Amino acid sequence: MVGIPLTVVAVAAVLLLFAVVGLAVGRDRDLEEFAVARGTQSGGALGLSFFASGVGAWVLFAPPEVGAQIGLAGVVGYAVAITLPLAALALVGRRLRQLVPAGHNLVEFVRVRFGRVMHLYVLGISLVYMLVALAAELTATQAVLGRLSDLDPRIGVAAVAAVTTLYTAYGGLRASIRTDVWQGWLLLLLLGVVGVVVVRALADGGLQGGEQLFRVDAAGLEGAATLVVAVVATSLFHNGYWQRVWSARDQRALARGAVIGAATRFLVVLPAGLVGLLAAAAAVDLGSPPAPFFALLTGSSQWVLVVVLLFTIALVTSTVDTLQGGLAAAVVTEAPRMGLRGARVLVVLLTALPTVVAFQGFSVLRLFLIADLLCAATIAPAFLGLWRRATPGAAIAGAVAGLAGALSYGLAAGGSLGAALDLATFADGLSLPPFAAALASSTAVTVAVSLLGRRDTDLQALSDEVAPLTSSVARTETR
Repeated sequence: MVGIPLTVVAVAAVLLLFAVVGLAVGRDRDLEEFAVARGTQSGGALGLSFFASGVGAWVLFAPPEVGAQIGLAGVVGYAVAITLPLAALALVGRRLRQLVPAGHNLVEFVRVRFGRVMHLYVLGISLVYMLVALAAELTATQAVLGRLSDLDPRIGVAAVAAVTTLYTAYGGLRASIRTDVWQGWLLLLLLGVVGVVVVRALADGGLQGGEQLFRVDAAGLEGAATLVVAVVATSLFHNGYWQRVWSARDQRALARGAVIGAATRFLVVLPAGLVGLLAAAAAVDLGSPPAPFFALLTGSSQWVLVVVLLFTIALVTSTVDTLQGGLAAAVVTEAPRMGLRGARVLVVLLTALPTVVAFQGFSVLRLFLIADLLCAATIAPAFLGLWRRATPGAAIAGAVAGLAGALSYGLAAGGSLGAALDLATFADGLSLPPFAAALASSTAVTVAVSLLGRRDTDLQALSDEVAPLTSSVARTETR
């Protein structure tokens, strides 16, 4: 364990660095700059931002646990799943930038495409997902600090939340992206050091069995498919990513950023999953709940634990500030009259609740899976808005059908509402059927009802219904 003085120095040094970098971008001048920093970011900056903001402290828990439980197919599935959302963002984001060039996020597109009811539902799903993700990320931070240090982990969680809140509230999206660039390079450097330590630990232990983990069987493929659906669905409801879509200088910068982000994510998540697989194959005591990565650190020297501690703080700050900015921007886009001061207050308020939840120590993987299912039930109705034939009624019906489909499977398989809720909240671990039922039913109902509606929408006309946030405020105040 790392002593309290050394922990305080290490955590404070990293947080101070990111605070200086974030505050150095300067104070936002208006809501547009806070929310989207439209057309300001290069492909390189976006690539490192997509990487750093998408790989948080959860990578030390979830991929290794999947590797230990599911095996090679699950590891590869997770690595692919974490890259596919960026391909979708580049493709769909390109289309949305064309249709609503003055837009800010997916939720806003849903509003002008499907009306207020569907819009409020998707906004709710997006906010719930980001709040859960923020709580899960801070929960993972508490778990890491508890394993590595004698310091009360709640102090570390509070420090991370306070520092990221400070520079995100001050500099908005620009501060988040600037710190992401620094965090991205630091993560790659520390990853090399941590990788060497883990490889040495595995080499010393040797493989003693677990050959089944290296086989690709039906269970492994099911686990991989579940992860792909879950991760892609939730990532596309992450407003922090949609902010970056409109911040790109042009379509080429967006595409380049997505490629860089996808490649670097894959190169981190794949080895992280393999760590869990190899630890299980080496018959290492993984603990309960299983934490293969940390099981391999047992008996490591102080300097190794300090490096992992620094790695963790860099991981968590890069994702926390993205979620904070995404949450505040999602709300202020809906209520621009709140102004820039209101946006800053929102960053504080929307960080407080997840921080309290993080102190409870819930399962990181299960928190994510519950949010994943909500998004999987809604993703098809929302994105079918790019289809001219889709109707508002069909989108609403599809979203309801998605949730009903997930519960219906549980009722059929478990025979009771309690069993259905257990399956839908993954009490027994990762499961594909609830995701498949939610995705299939929501898609089928949306398409069927749309075809019955016989409507054809002019998508090009949507751009007339979206204006920059500063223009929205001015227009409202003159009424």
